[in-house]
Amino acid sequence: MKPLFVILAVLATALFLVSLLTGPAGLGAWRGLSALMFGGEGPAPIVMREIRLPRAMLGLLIGSGLGLTGAALQGYLRNPLAEPGLIGVSGMAALGAVIAIQTGLSLSAPLALPLVALAGAAMGVGLLVALAGPRGGSVTLILAGVAISALAGAGTALVLNLSPNPYAANEIVFWLMGSLADRSMVHVWLVLPPMLLGAALILSAGRPLDALTLGEGAAAAMGVSPPWLRWRMIAGVALIVGPATAVAGAIGFVGLVVPHVMRPWVGARPSVLLAASALGGAILLLAADVAVRLILPERDLKLGVLTAIVGAPLFLHLIWKTRSGGRV
Repeated sequence: MKPLFVILAVLATALFLVSLLTGPAGLGAWRGLSALMFGGEGPAPIVMREIRLPRAMLGLLIGSGLGLTGAALQGYLRNPLAEPGLIGVSGMAALGAVIAIQTGLSLSAPLALPLVALAGAAMGVGLLVALAGPRGGSVTLILAGVAISALAGAGTALVLNLSPNPYAANEIVFWLMGSLADRSMVHVWLVLPPMLLGAALILSAGRPLDALTLGEGAAAAMGVSPPWLRWRMIAGVALIVGPATAVAGAIGFVGLVVPHVMRPWVGARPSVLLAASALGGAILLLAADVAVRLILPERDLKLGVLTAIVGAPLFLHLIWKTRSGGRV
């Protein structure tokens, strides 16, 4: 098991470095790393520190966060189709960003768009808590999340439908496709604290999630409090998915597919799968972000589009394996 985690960590680190060294500026590896660490004259330090470093860090943070939350929700809900957007927080964050773009708030300050999106995510959490109730089970949580996602989707469609400005509508559509381009270190510092707190909440719940695989009754007999675990999961997922969507837009399939890919290698125990899925998510998103810069660099291929193109066939393959009697 440990060699696998070492391989995943090395691969994630290698892709982080590749992300730092990939771009249209034409900087060599030695020159780029020297400019990043020691600075110097010319545009190289600005390119490395203000453009490539934030992009690589966000790819690492958001990818690991999506993989982690996907594994956590699949383990808690005991549903292999669960994914980070299930509880509706990402949809509400996207709705907040859409409103910010449509009303022009996104032009008032550099961080206006992600802050309004975070406010939308917070409203989504409030709605989820109100709908699920203090004693609601996993089914209630799923239904509440589906209702919030539908509400957010309807709101986004309404804004697009009534938009009098075609340029704003075009910007909304492209933002919803998801991207890590044109982000700065300010965005990194904005999402880092809540995402670290959310990851700590989820990773510390590994053993209760293991107990939950035996059923809520058995988990309660082992000292696990199902209501406390539920709110820990909601808080952890919201603290990761909300900021990730606020900064990068809607990036799908990472949280859904990565736990399925990792499960045959590490087993179904949530406490082990959580860390493996976090590393796997970082690897997938960093690789996809490098690919969008290499495949069509002049056309600005969106990250969410590529993850869907790669993730959908992979998920269909996993479904086919399940139908054929294989394990997923």
